[in-house]
Amino acid sequence: MSELMIKTDYKWREFVYRSDVPAKVLKSQFDWTDEAFEEHGDYSDGFFRYRGYWYHLNDFMTTRDTFKSDTSSPIKAWDGYHGDSYFSGVLIKLSKDGERFQVATYFS
Repeated sequence: MSELMIKTDYKWREFVYRSDVPAKVLKSQFDWTDEAFEEHGDYSDGFFRYRGYWYHLNDFMTTRDTFKSDTSSPIKAWDGYHGDSYFSGVLIKLSKDGERFQVATYFS
């Protein structure tokens, strides 16, 4: 099995509000959200664009439970992952206050 590679610039980024996501993207990718959620603050932030694709925090699985037994995995240093395929995906690390994030690509 090949070694897992992680590519990132380690820059802290700000999340985007739902109102700043293009309507076409909301309709095609985030149809589970609507204006009612935004008015109440639920799902209104936590959006971001990475490598031309939009994500929301809800798209990510926690690394704590998934990689609990694999202590050598470099993915454990990240808070969440979103698999694009069996061999690749996107990682996210949240700031302590949850307002900013770092993002990376992983592949093997």
